[in-house]
Order: sequence, then structure tokens, then C-alpha cells
Amino acid sequence: MSIWARISEALSALASGEGLTAVFDRLRTAPESSVAFTIAVIALGAKMAKADGQVTRDEVTAFREVFRIGDDDAQGAARVFNLARTDVAGFDDYARRIKGMFDDESPILGDLLEGLFHIAMADGIYHPNENAFLEEVAQIFAVPEGQFETLRARFVPNSSPLPHMVLGVPRDATKEEARAAWRKLVRANHPDALIARGLPEEAVKMAEKRMIDINRAWETISGKSI
Repeated sequence: MSIWARISEALSALASGEGLTAVFDRLRTAPESSVAFTIAVIALGAKMAKADGQVTRDEVTAFREVFRIGDDDAQGAARVFNLARTDVAGFDDYARRIKGMFDDESPILGDLLEGLFHIAMADGIYHPNENAFLEEVAQIFAVPEGQFETLRARFVPNSSPLPHMVLGVPRDATKEEARAAWRKLVRANHPDALIARGLPEEAVKMAEKRMIDINRAWETISGKSI
């Protein structure tokens, strides 16, 4: 059963008058945590898409870039988007419920924040309200400030991230230290590793840009192609 079929099944179980947040309370543990993650990206993305006052076609299309959504599954994804957009619950309520689904050290919260940055920049504009939204979500998720700044530097135009920042090493790190950090990040972002930590297979594509940035950072530090 595809993740979208499982999402549709979860939505069909909603009682009359229940909101999308009720789904989160039923999907706290594996293997359904991947369903929760997918719904979370769409739900928070829908809330954020309204942060700048309008929901553009580009922002809706961005979901297809974060996830592999086939034509047969588009209706289910759209239903989640619309339920979240009209739900009376605020985005901070969604974020806190999502945070409660994962351990404090779970990297999946950083993955989710990265997906939100991708959606925020889908229309090419980084609105101040989107920045405030993402900062608050990052605080709720307890994402380290340095990780948030790295994501913002990678995604926001006219922000060229320092290669050491991308690799997570100090600026005075040796080439050997940078190489070790690069190799560790490559292993951590292998598709099998992403799926093992709870990222749904349909969202593995989200890591492609991350790997491009990681490899480019190492190229810059090493001074040669990898």
C-alpha cells in the first residue's frame, strides 16, 4: 500500500467535525510515523503558504518537488493541503504535535524544516512572514540555531553559504576534518539511511539538493572536483 493510500485511509477515519490534527494523535509510532511526516510537511506547508498572504501555484507545485506524487495520488495530497489550510488549529499547534511524535534527537525534524524552506522559496520570494514562521517552527522543533542558519543560507537568494557552514565544521578546520565531515554527511544522506530514520520513500527526493550543496562545499574546500 502506497503512503498516499495510507493517508487516504487515515483521513477516511476522521469523525464528523474532527480536524487534521486528530490524525497526528493516531500516528505517533512507526511504521505510521512516515505517514505522519508526509501529512506534517503538507499541513505545515499549507499554513506557511498563507503566511505571505497568498497561496501561489508555485507553492502548491512545490509539494510535487518534495514528494513523488503520481496523478492518481494528487487528489489525496490536495485533500490534506485543503484540510490544513482551513483547519482552525494554528501552525504552532501543528508544530508542537509533530514535535511530540519524535525523539528530541530525531533528525527527521530537521528534514521537515528543510522541506518547509523548499516550499517557502517555491515562488522565488522569501517573505518576512515566512521567515518568522520558519523561525518559530525551528524553535518548537528545538533545531539548533546554526542548523537553521545553514538552511536559510542554502535556500534564500543572495545568501551564499560558507562551505564550512554547510559541512558543519569550524572555519579553521583542517582539510582532513572537512573531508571526514563530508563523508559522514554523504553516508547520512544516502537514501537507505533516510528511509531508515523515518523519511518516507516518496520524500527522498528532498535530499537531492542537500547532496548537491554538500558536494559543492567539499569541492570548494578541497580545491578540486570530487
